[in-house]
Amino acid sequence: MVMGILQIIDTFITDLLNSLGALAPILACLLMMVESMLPIMPLAVFITVNFYYFGTVPGFLISWILTSFGCYLSFRLCRTKLKKYFDNMMNKKEHKKLKKMMKVINDLRLEQLALLIAIPFTPAFIVNIAAGLSNMDDKKFIVSIVIGKIFMVYFWGFIGTSLLDSLKDPSVLIKIAVALLLEFALSKIINKKFRLE
Repeated sequence: MVMGILQIIDTFITDLLNSLGALAPILACLLMMVESMLPIMPLAVFITVNFYYFGTVPGFLISWILTSFGCYLSFRLCRTKLKKYFDNMMNKKEHKKLKKMMKVINDLRLEQLALLIAIPFTPAFIVNIAAGLSNMDDKKFIVSIVIGKIFMVYFWGFIGTSLLDSLKDPSVLIKIAVALLLEFALSKIINKKFRLE
């Protein structure tokens, strides 16, 4: 049932973008930023549109920059508009499980966060909200997003054109594993070199 709903959403947005012609990449770019806050939107379709209309390298750069910016915007909105209310709620009531979860988020190392972001099936909006409500340093979140999104965009742009195709192809799992190992090593090196933690 879930796969059927995803297929319907994917087909609808693909058909819509195809019908728009030259306006499709502009809409795809705008929707990429909104996708960071609305989980029902298929990021894979928008990245594919950018690769198709702008070419491989420009499409990759545009997708990487816009999805990173969208995630940071979502993070900042949660940090500035919701965190104070969230902290007050946490202080007033007994939320042991929630406090434990927030401690886990606060204790995430840069390379762990970047790895989580790099996984193509991780819902970005949850990561953005959780990070925004936590005590995580802005710099740590930005670096994690910039590194992690490189591999996520690579996956959707070069490896899989849709969620459904990716799940059907076993070789994708090997490519994901290699990309994630590279991402983890890169974030570890950057974290050590610039002493971000």
